[in-house]
Amino acid sequence: MSTLASIQSMFARGSAAAVQQEAVHQENLAIAAGLKQQEAGLLDELIVRYQHRLLRYLLFLTSSRELAEDLFQEVWMRVLLRGGQYNGKARFDTWLFTIARNLVIDYRRKRTLASLDELLDGTTEDDRPMSYEVVDGQPTPFDRMASGQDRERIAAALLELDTVYREVLVLRFHEDLSLQEIATVTRAPLSTVKSRLYRGLAAIKPGLEAATARPDEVGG
Repeated sequence: MSTLASIQSMFARGSAAAVQQEAVHQENLAIAAGLKQQEAGLLDELIVRYQHRLLRYLLFLTSSRELAEDLFQEVWMRVLLRGGQYNGKARFDTWLFTIARNLVIDYRRKRTLASLDELLDGTTEDDRPMSYEVVDGQPTPFDRMASGQDRERIAAALLELDTVYREVLVLRFHEDLSLQEIATVTRAPLSTVKSRLYRGLAAIKPGLEAATARPDEVGG
């Protein structure tokens, strides 16, 4: 490819990304306007669209399906009552996950935990690995990267991580949030998010290598 063609291709990709970003922004503004006006049917549409992702996130945070389902209902109640506070400047899913995380923090504080980080430091019973999956018809970025067998191995390795790292990996690769958006959801500095992401990836690598090696060992 010539230099000119390379430059044209680069600008074409940049233009397509800008168009997509603007479309997402306009959609967020439309959701914000609809929530402020309490548009009929909007909440139902949002629940259908985000229910699987939201429940999966709550499951990873709480390690309890019963609690996750209770908080799931509470999240949508907050959206109904406080939807007018959403201004559309951030992606709606970022705002939604922030509400969910704050509710988990509130719940844990009522049980005398000072913050979610105390819950996630690996010293409590609630930091046990997850053993269930939320099925959604839409493939996540994580799913698109791997075959079925690979997904099972990666999911198993992911569930072995401390929740503080698991949360960041889930938001980044399952929910396709940017690092800055993850920082917004977790209320952590961007440098902390990066550190947790890199440490989480480093921590998951041995588990993936071991899982990949097992079939060969069995076959040998």
